[in-house]
Formats: sequence, C-alpha cells, structure tokens
Amino acid sequence: MKTIRIGLVGAGLMGRELASAAARWIHLLDLDFEPQIVAVCDPDADRLGWFRGRVVDESETYRDHCSMLEQATLDAVYCAVPHHLHQEVYCDVLKAGKHLLGEKPFGIDRQANAAILAEIAARPGVVAACSSELPFWPGAQLAFDAARSGRLGRVIEVRASFSHSSDLDPLKPINWKRIAALNGEYGVLGDLGMHILHIPLRLGWAPTKVFALLSNIVPERPGPDGKLVPSDTWDNALLACARGDEVPMLFEVKRIAPGEMNTWKLEITGDKGCVRFSTKHPKTFWSLDYDRARPQSWMATDTGSTSVYPMITGSIFEFGFSDSVLQMLAAFCDEVVNGAEGMRGGFRCATVDETRLQHEVLTAALDSHYSGQAVGVPAPQR
Repeated sequence: MKTIRIGLVGAGLMGRELASAAARWIHLLDLDFEPQIVAVCDPDADRLGWFRGRVVDESETYRDHCSMLEQATLDAVYCAVPHHLHQEVYCDVLKAGKHLLGEKPFGIDRQANAAILAEIAARPGVVAACSSELPFWPGAQLAFDAARSGRLGRVIEVRASFSHSSDLDPLKPINWKRIAALNGEYGVLGDLGMHILHIPLRLGWAPTKVFALLSNIVPERPGPDGKLVPSDTWDNALLACARGDEVPMLFEVKRIAPGEMNTWKLEITGDKGCVRFSTKHPKTFWSLDYDRARPQSWMATDTGSTSVYPMITGSIFEFGFSDSVLQMLAAFCDEVVNGAEGMRGGFRCATVDETRLQHEVLTAALDSHYSGQAVGVPAPQR
C-alpha cells in the first residue's frame, strides 16, 4: 500500500472536507494507495483547533505554509486559500517539489495562472491538478460517457449551470469572496466557473467566442462592525458561448438564484440523443435516444452510487457531496501514484491545461461584458 503524505493549506470548509475524505478512505475498494493528512496550516488559530486531536497532533499544525513545507515530511499539498494567495502559495508548494491539488480558479487572474503553470512546466515530475468534484457524481459521469462515446451524434447544444441562493439575503455579512481584491475581478465566475467548464473542456469543447452578461446584484454588505461596505464582485453570470460555427453552449453561474441551495446541471443535446443530469435530483439520469420510427420521449434512470472508483456503498444507495470529494481525492492520488496514463480510474481531476482554458474563457467573459460584444477566445494550444 502506497501512502501519500498530504499537508493542508487552509483549514476552512474545504480543508475539513478533504480531511474527512481521507479519513473515509476505507470506503473505497481495491486501491493500492491511500492518503494520510500529516500537517495542517492556517493563520487562524481557531480553525487549526478543529484539526488538533481529530486529524493531526498539535506539533503538526502550522501558522505559515513555508514553515510547513520546510518542516513536515510531505508528498503532496492541498491548497484551499483565497484566490489572491493562489500564485504565492501554489508556486511555493511546487518549488518545494510537492505534488499540488489546488482550488479553482488556479490563480486570481490569467497572469497568475500563467505564473503557476510555468512553475509546473519546470517540474515535470510533479503532479498538479485543480479541485473540481461535481463531475464525479454518477449522473455526470453517465452524461460524460454518453457524449464521449459518440452515441449522441452531432452535438447541437450544451447547457451547464451551477446555482446558489446563498447571497439572496442582502444582510449576509461580507466575506473574501465578495471583495474583488481577494476574490478577483471574475467574481462568481472565478468561484464557480471550473465546475461547469470541467466536462465541456474535457470533451474538447473549448469555446472560441463568448458573449457575457454579469450582474452585481447586492453592491453593499455589512462589514465586521455592521456598517455597509462595498461588495464589488459579480454575483451572477450568463455566458453564451460557441465553438467555431458549431455547438452553442450556454453557461450560468449564480450566487443569487432563489430556491437553489447548491444545484449543478448539465444537458447535452445531439441529433441522435440527449442527456441531462442535475444534483437537485441526484439519483435521476435522463436520456433520450432519437428513433424516427418512435415518439420522442425522455427516459429516467436511477443512478445509485456507482462513480469512478468502486465504494463499499451498495449501488442502490444515494451518492452525496462528500462522496464526490472522496472520488476527486482518489483521482488525484491515483495520478500521483500511477501517472496520468496508468490511472486505475477513468476520469482525472481538472488538469492544469484546463485551468488555462478556463482563464481564457473567463477573461473573454469580462471583456465581453465591458464591451457589450462577443469576444473571441484564443484557440487551445496543441
């Protein structure tokens, strides 16, 4: 059994989720590798306190990531820090020769992403990947497999969205994701964009032009003292994209979508078949196979819990967000141990090249919104 010693930078929500996933490793079947959380870093003592005794000893907690990289024996690092820290922290991890699982958008802007990718290119032995767990849902995998197989025929249209209602309350206190200096000019696009782009980019559907409409719906929120302060990031974004003269793609990411708790959707329409899946109905996968001799009708199929890596959970039971994080962590560890070509699972985390393509799309979206026109996206490098 190969043990991958992982350090966490960022002891907030996603740091706890990843630690929980590592603790549940027994949930996966027939793997010859396992992660072990051996160090945790965060400048916030209260956040570190949650990990002490639960995950690591006090001697394995750090207030500074450079100290952790120098003192802890690590194979890999998961970084869940605000976007303005991505370039500094990710590059420090890479310079230390550690494998990197970083959060999206993998750099606060296109320039930061380019600097991170340059460090990765200089270290061919280091595995680097971007966090994106939602495509590991069973229904999402079924949609991906159907599109990849070609059975949908010529793709006519793609729709993907990710919607929250978390910011509907205008009195919700401000946090770093609502401050452009910390979150970046992308706003909600930087926070949620990779979630909806991961599968289209993996299928080779990189947009070549973008028309975007961005909304800052709540421009002020209560600060730490209760007084209103600027909330200067985009709350919602609508993107109409195309790949060449084909495949219209409609993308939506929203922090203010009344009635939506945390809903991810994907629909792919082809001239021979269609598929769709939403986490709002997590066990239901919809498909339509077109036959000119029969009426057109959608078929609903229960998905169960079968994902990329087999689990002890019976296939008839439900799949959840914590399972998707576990699957994503397995994919990262699989690539660290076996390389991209030898992975035991068939679906990688978001790749570093996909983060570059994501930044091209998001930058074009900003340019489109400000200009009021469709903006071209550089073609993917071969």
